[in-house]
Amino acid sequence: MNNNSKFKLLNRHYKRNKNDVVNINKIIIHPNFNETLKELSDLKIKLPKIGSHENWDFQVMLFPNSGNLVNSIGDIKPLKLNAENGHKWIKSEYPILAYDESIQNFLALEGIAYLFSHALVLHGEEDYIPSIYISFYFFTRAKSILDKSKYILESDNPSVDSKAIYASERKNFICNTVPENSIILIDGPLIGGQISSITIDMNRRLLEKNVIPIFIVKNSASNLVTQYIEGLKDLYNSDMHWCYNVLKTGERTSFFSYIDKYSKEKGKIFCYLKSFNGSPQRIELHVETFNKYHSYMNDLMDLVYYLMLAQGDFKNPQVRSIAIAEKFARESLKLFNFQLLMRKIGLKPTINESRFGG
Repeated sequence: MNNNSKFKLLNRHYKRNKNDVVNINKIIIHPNFNETLKELSDLKIKLPKIGSHENWDFQVMLFPNSGNLVNSIGDIKPLKLNAENGHKWIKSEYPILAYDESIQNFLALEGIAYLFSHALVLHGEEDYIPSIYISFYFFTRAKSILDKSKYILESDNPSVDSKAIYASERKNFICNTVPENSIILIDGPLIGGQISSITIDMNRRLLEKNVIPIFIVKNSASNLVTQYIEGLKDLYNSDMHWCYNVLKTGERTSFFSYIDKYSKEKGKIFCYLKSFNGSPQRIELHVETFNKYHSYMNDLMDLVYYLMLAQGDFKNPQVRSIAIAEKFARESLKLFNFQLLMRKIGLKPTINESRFGG
């Protein structure tokens, strides 16, 4: 299917009625973006000159102690992947999309600012068509600032509150943008600490649109399999360590199921995939996704494998379309010359921000 055909397909999916607008190949700015900046400027708050990219790791709290319901689906053995079969899905009638984000923060004595960029790309045969959503938030405990503001947010724990806002934005952006009857590859885990319920709700809404959400975890110290599967306990440092040793290049493990015994909604099916002679990656699907699209599972794993080969990065293997989405997310933050905007506002940076922020 060529790109023009995919545009027609997208338009057909998006156009539920004559007033609907296709939110693809656009940059969308949060409606309070400029107002929040103006408030900070009016309040004579000065932010540090240069922000820093923030890498959020939601895997620290991935698997609570209650999550001991882990089982293999079928025999535990390596399964060979077929890149040629995966390539066929690029030309199928299912649009393939990928999501990644970029986050910057500005830490000051009066509070902390966050700049979010959510990027979704449509994977075409020859190019990638982006849709980007950008937002800005400032958190503080200072009543003297909050009493004069409308858009500045009160928070005793900006790290927690900003993650909740990010997760909600991601959910709404993806669900409102992804076309029906498509496949979306999402960087990061399905179950991740405080954002688990939001991500699971996003997954449910996507399934209602006949979208297949696939979550891809590049780095993890999880030992779900090696801790709970008989015969593997205490032999390996982590699941990744185990998979690196048992998988050959171009192989994946069989699927495993995980159910939290206190919340069956927090269930997932996952496997590990080794594209090059390096660290494997974990591929995750919600149980409902797996049950609904069970017959597609081998093909979808072949698709993920093909896209990792297409990226061709031996040192940092990842799905090519996710890598492209990451580049769009990072580069979009540069469009606003945000450092220049910050210099016009005012706030005293923390010592570390002064030392390491530039």
